[in-house]
Amino acid sequence: MPSRLRPVDLVELRGFCLAIELGSLGRAAVALGVSQPALSKRMRELETFARAALLQRSPRGVVATAAGERLYREARTLLGHAEAVEQLLDGLRDAQTPILLAASHTIAEFLLPAPLAAYREKLGHGYALELVAANSAVVRAMVRERRADLGLAATIEPDPGPGLVERVLCEDEVLVAVSERHPWARAGTVSLADFLATPMVMRDPGSNTRHLLDRELRARGLTAAPPLAEVGSTAAAITAASSGTAPALLSACAVTAAPPLV
Repeated sequence: MPSRLRPVDLVELRGFCLAIELGSLGRAAVALGVSQPALSKRMRELETFARAALLQRSPRGVVATAAGERLYREARTLLGHAEAVEQLLDGLRDAQTPILLAASHTIAEFLLPAPLAAYREKLGHGYALELVAANSAVVRAMVRERRADLGLAATIEPDPGPGLVERVLCEDEVLVAVSERHPWARAGTVSLADFLATPMVMRDPGSNTRHLLDRELRARGLTAAPPLAEVGSTAAAITAASSGTAPALLSACAVTAAPPLV
């Protein structure tokens, strides 16, 4: 049995099958995105490799010879398998490339877990997502600088700024939350003077919660007492408020998800 000088070339086989299916080397070359002389050269090399004429050429185009018909049937089957393997590899590659999602602490800790769990269950092993929790300002910066594919963050500005497109998913508000043991929980109402004079647990200045408070106080010419503590996450603020020692400024969504704060 004579040895092969080189392995079978799938590109040549694809060009060969297209030439037969389209009836023209020129049309096959266009479909492949190559020049007709280049494809013609590849077909001659294929015939040399096969030691048989595979295409019958004429001014009207090309048709398969008897040997070409035999090769076409096997080549088309082989190419079908190759395309299936390519699609499988594409799917595996896509599944291994995670989507990087940046989310504010409140969203990441209290709003996303249930939807992400449902999403994971729906997609099964095809699920590939990395979640980064940061304050709202950092989330916007990550998306703007293409360090994240998608961002979920609180916003109070009508214009997201250059490089960003925003869609409103839900509405939220900022509340003063205390534990059931705190005196304010039994007071019913709290005076503005008491509110401004009481040191509270607050988020860091880069958070949307803190930004909203500072903006509203400035607009009214008011100043709040220095924070009792500045924390980097909503969960830390909830823990501090739950201890009963101080009020905390929190997202209403977080308060709803973290009883027994009131």
